[in-house]
Amino acid sequence: MRVVRTCYRAHDPRWAFKPTSGEGAASRGARFNPKGVPALYLALTIMTAIKEANQGFAQRIDPCVLCSYEIDCDDIADLTTQEGRGEFSVTLEEMACAWATALSDGERPASWSIYDRLRPRNIAGIVVPSFAPGAEMEDRNLVLWDWGPDLPHRITVFDPSGRLPKDQLSWR
Repeated sequence: MRVVRTCYRAHDPRWAFKPTSGEGAASRGARFNPKGVPALYLALTIMTAIKEANQGFAQRIDPCVLCSYEIDCDDIADLTTQEGRGEFSVTLEEMACAWATALSDGERPASWSIYDRLRPRNIAGIVVPSFAPGAEMEDRNLVLWDWGPDLPHRITVFDPSGRLPKDQLSWR
């Protein structure tokens, strides 16, 4: 499937100078990418981006930089429906696994097998439900494993005024 839309991400300000890198997710792995595999996690709505950044702390939120991205990506698997999951042999249980607990226990999260199965099929990313605390059924994320400035997997951060920092020294 092709995704053409605006997506959002709430960044830690210390890393807002690299809003398209995916290096943070690669450094330790995350729900849908094994350690060492860059991934860009984007929300389909602003509120979902806030929920993802907030991770359940309803009354407080750490400082963040909210960015919007223009997306035009092909080769995306929609795993938000039973039919979509069935097409790619993915279960909701795999997707919803306690990935952070598995990592802290020295185990490989079950959700990493989704990457293992889909990436060799040239799937560039997945649309998935949000598993953030407080997420509702309509909250969705786009997780990219293959992206860049050009089609067929183009993403562009919206920063027409050049407000994003150029490096970490920009915050000093």
